[in-house]
Amino acid sequence: MLDTVALREDPWPEGDWQGLAERAANAAVSASPQAELGTMAAAVEVAVRLTSDDEVQTLNRQYRHQDKPTNVLSFPMVLPDLIETLANTDDGEVLLGDIVLAHGVCEREAAEKGVSLADHAAHLIVHGTLHLLGHDHMDDAEAEHMEAIERAAMSALGLHDPYQDDETLS
Repeated sequence: MLDTVALREDPWPEGDWQGLAERAANAAVSASPQAELGTMAAAVEVAVRLTSDDEVQTLNRQYRHQDKPTNVLSFPMVLPDLIETLANTDDGEVLLGDIVLAHGVCEREAAEKGVSLADHAAHLIVHGTLHLLGHDHMDDAEAEHMEAIERAAMSALGLHDPYQDDETLS
């Protein structure tokens, strides 16, 4: 079972971010080759933090050595080569990882795309969840595979195709 927790901080507006995070993470897992993680007995935990550009810039500088804010950061707690073994775990819970979204960057991108902040955040949570599952977009083949999963997850949520007129996220 997937257990998602969302923590909203200023400047993110009030809203059902918890429900959005749960739906987006579940859609990502369900659309992925790791779909069994969403139905296993152990709790698979994902934390989503909605915070400021300043905090994301600090994290990006500290962990990725890039001194700028970015839309989403993912911090996996499970090595990619161990993801497939999680379905066989007898632990009561698995900490899959953390996803962090920067408000200002997300708000600007949503406006540029002509979508709501919530819809764009849903896409970034899907994207971040796939990173927690070991997916990446370092080369064209990986990017195409990951984008196809994202499109399927967004479609399942009844939301826009995030790559219709877009380039790959970082």
